[in-house]
Amino acid sequence: MKLDFSRPPFVAAPNAAFEPLPADGVLPEGFFSTSNLPTYIRVDGEWVAPTRPRMDCVLVRRGKVIETIEPRRLKQGELIAVGFAEDGSEGIVVSSEGFLGGAGSANEFRFMSTEVSRERPVNYEELAGRLEEERRKGGYLVWVVGPALVHSRARGDFEWFIRQGYVQAVLAGNAVAVHDIEAAIFGTTLGMTNTGHPTEGGHGTHMRAINQVRAAGSIEGAIASGLIKSGIIHTLVTEKVPFVLAGSIRDDGPLPGVYSGSLEAQDAMREYTVKATGAIFIATALHAIAVGNMLPAFHTHRGGDPEPLMTICVDQTEFVVNKLKDRGTHQAYGVVTNAQDFMHVLRSYCERCRQA
Repeated sequence: MKLDFSRPPFVAAPNAAFEPLPADGVLPEGFFSTSNLPTYIRVDGEWVAPTRPRMDCVLVRRGKVIETIEPRRLKQGELIAVGFAEDGSEGIVVSSEGFLGGAGSANEFRFMSTEVSRERPVNYEELAGRLEEERRKGGYLVWVVGPALVHSRARGDFEWFIRQGYVQAVLAGNAVAVHDIEAAIFGTTLGMTNTGHPTEGGHGTHMRAINQVRAAGSIEGAIASGLIKSGIIHTLVTEKVPFVLAGSIRDDGPLPGVYSGSLEAQDAMREYTVKATGAIFIATALHAIAVGNMLPAFHTHRGGDPEPLMTICVDQTEFVVNKLKDRGTHQAYGVVTNAQDFMHVLRSYCERCRQA
């Protein structure tokens, strides 16, 4: 809902207050902590929307621009918005109506609020319609995927979505790329065939795939040399779709180009989440929750009023979908099913949309 700043209580609201950081990365007491909901701050008598919105950040004044920035990035003396009120009485207002996905009251941002059930029917026609609408309007769809998508034989369907323009960025872990590249080189994932049968010496096949890519110098180099001829990563590179691979403590290798530092990976991912008009999370608990915390519940990429940011979360259990919602991504639409079925059925509905 659009706020009318020409009417009370906003028209007579005070300017927001700012205080300097007492030390690098240390906030002044009383700092305003951001949510993922549309937020406006009054500066020099005008209401402005901070740039790069996300939850768990602060509002920093840099000239006439108000930026939403992680505290770890800030230096002593930078000016931070302070205040606890979100109704405009302290120069900051948060608009929650229409962005909570049915969770809580119309004017409340809160955690632990929405239930998801595997018995809930999935409206694939509506989901496909939304994806097709985003594609036609030039939207920016960010996909966050886990290795189960590779193991479940959904690789071909995901390649189709990439080629057809439904994917503008992919955020994933080292394992997704490793298993996909293993499948491209050796025809197995973690040593198993696409029918789920183990192969002789298969436990080490993914390590051999990593080694060959490292010998090529980079993923792009391995593709250019002809080592990798197919798969998700091959399609992303050849279609010039950006991707970020984030590492973890348990990574094998990792592949060249993987961000081994969690903060560096977060920084790289956020450059794509700030562009998102929609997000699709498939079979990945940690990455879904992490990226969900980087996403606002809205977007204004086409100008005008804030619109809800379409967010779809797919997993075999209710736990992941509920956890994502519990951590503040209220707008997420939960689909409790396996990656292979979801990708195959969604593709068939998207194909119908394109023919309509």
